[in-house]
Amino acid sequence: GIPMEIIVGKMFKLEIWETLLSSMRIGEVAEFWCDAIHTGMYALVSRGMRRIAEGRDPLEGQKHRCGMGNMFDYHSTGYDDLDELQRTPQPLIFIMELFRVEEPSAYKRDTWAMSKEEKLAAVPVLHSEGNRHVLRKEFGQAAVKYQEAVICLRNLQAKEKPWEDGWLKLESLVTPLVLNYCQCQLELGEYYEVLEHTTELLQKHNDNAKAYFKRAKAHAAVWNEREAREDFLQVAHLDPSMAAAVKKELKQLGERMRKKHVEDQKRYQGLF
Repeated sequence: GIPMEIIVGKMFKLEIWETLLSSMRIGEVAEFWCDAIHTGMYALVSRGMRRIAEGRDPLEGQKHRCGMGNMFDYHSTGYDDLDELQRTPQPLIFIMELFRVEEPSAYKRDTWAMSKEEKLAAVPVLHSEGNRHVLRKEFGQAAVKYQEAVICLRNLQAKEKPWEDGWLKLESLVTPLVLNYCQCQLELGEYYEVLEHTTELLQKHNDNAKAYFKRAKAHAAVWNEREAREDFLQVAHLDPSMAAAVKKELKQLGERMRKKHVEDQKRYQGLF
């Protein structure tokens, strides 16, 4: 019940569909007869579309590999008519209606569909959008933008050799985005999310004072007093200019822990 989207030039499983759609006008309904040489992948495409129409995950039960590889594992699409089509490929008739065409610049593509150049160009835009949301105190929306930018860079990093120049250059762009993301999560009260991401960052960059500072605040928020103090002291050691901020945070942490201790004592007295 939902129109399908095809990104032309991205090698959809049925390449012939790109050719057919590119020949149509908006609002046109057209019928195409296609020889079997062009329809060999139709059974796999149709299986996924049928599962979506049934409200199921199109990858349900599959191993992490291509559709054809899964066919070798399971020997069936799960639909008798599609299995028959797999055994004896036939010419097919496709009836298509073209609803809308968008220019490449107008279509907001998922990260996986972007080229390397497009991902690099998207990162500063997403960073700026995230900053604008922060200024409006829209921390959830800002976090989404920062995370999207990080995903773009991580995808590019996966093609580089770790710790070599190309990888390090991308990592230098990732780090401030992760820190911005963590700040948003602090504002949203997602403290364990902050602990996870700052710890991962510090495993690679153990001299990053800002990462220690954000992790310390997250530890303090979830009552990990010892870990919070250790991280705050590490911040002051790495960056003396943050000593005043650390002193203030440690004072607040001490006050919060004393208050919690008094409340706990009252609670336990009531119990016994």
